[in-house]
Amino acid sequence: MVHTTLNDVPTSEIKFLVDSVLAARIRAWARAHGSPDPHGRGEDNDEYEACTLYFDTAELDVLERRGSFARAKYRVRRYGDADAIFFERKLRRPGFLIKRRVACPIDRLDLLNATDEVRGWRGEWFHRRLRVRCLRPVCQVSYLRMARQFTSRDGFMRLTVDTELRVRATDEARFSADAARPFLESQAIVEVKTGTTVPALCRRLVEEFALNPHNASKYRLGMTWLGHGEPQTRASRLARSGAMHA
Repeated sequence: MVHTTLNDVPTSEIKFLVDSVLAARIRAWARAHGSPDPHGRGEDNDEYEACTLYFDTAELDVLERRGSFARAKYRVRRYGDADAIFFERKLRRPGFLIKRRVACPIDRLDLLNATDEVRGWRGEWFHRRLRVRCLRPVCQVSYLRMARQFTSRDGFMRLTVDTELRVRATDEARFSADAARPFLESQAIVEVKTGTTVPALCRRLVEEFALNPHNASKYRLGMTWLGHGEPQTRASRLARSGAMHA
């Protein structure tokens, strides 16, 4: 599976946390109105598996949104059993986000475990930022994603529905096939990405399904299930309620 590398493209992102029944209705709507992701598989050519390594400090500054750590998230993503991985920095600005995304062969992932700087490879910038910000691997989240895209006169929209979420703690930069535990089993994360101008189709989606935006970060929800974060928050209650049947 080959994915396009995107560098510093401003986008707007809205997330929703929905139950499995509503998620099925949204999938049907998306398949009726949009085209499948060009890299998708399955019966409708719009599904793929994804696995992401998330990084944080020893004090979990990213999770707790302390200072500048609240604006940037560093992660490594792999799709299915592909030989390529993607180093990503997700940087939030008021009203939109910028993602730097660079592809690299998976056999280079182990270089992130080096304590000294390694020069001359595509992940050098990512490794440098990890070292400067004292970031280390903390968890691995995997999920099944349906992805559809839409193009209209007033802009583009990409809609994804993530289900079958699983999380495991980790302290090294590698993707593991070891058992991970499910969370949000009865729910799904719906994500809509647009350009800086939100198209009318996005507003139609929100109105038709009465969707309410939610800070549905897979990283934060997964870490909550692992026992981190504030237990009194709504996100925490949702994460734990979804994992009660694990």
